[in-house]
Amino acid sequence: APVVHSPPRPMSAFVPVPGCATRFRVLNQAPPSAPVVERGDVVVVHAKGVVKETQKTFWSTKDPGQKPFEYTAGVGGVITGWDRGCLGARVGETRELDIPASEGYGAGGFPAWGIPPNGALVFEIEVLSVRGK
Repeated sequence: APVVHSPPRPMSAFVPVPGCATRFRVLNQAPPSAPVVERGDVVVVHAKGVVKETQKTFWSTKDPGQKPFEYTAGVGGVITGWDRGCLGARVGETRELDIPASEGYGAGGFPAWGIPPNGALVFEIEVLSVRGK
């Protein structure tokens, strides 16, 4: 079912992630008092990954049998565009990440997931919690 945000807010423009080619925009803002994702934090998110060129979803934590994904922020446990692109996000925030291949799966792609060589990606990341915050 489509997600309805209320009240509707204008979608923010994409902005660069500091030091990266990846860009992000906020789809759903969190309260300013919400905890912030920082390097070393254990973060739980809902994530949806789409191959930009084909618009095919290759992974969604909201699919049947899937569950929210946990990772440690800022230490290279996930692809660079995601890892750097979620730093500074707040619990409750949803970000859309526009990730070039160089900060995704690179020249090799990820054929098992249908990600072609040099495939650009779009991830939607919803921050659910940060351990201890």
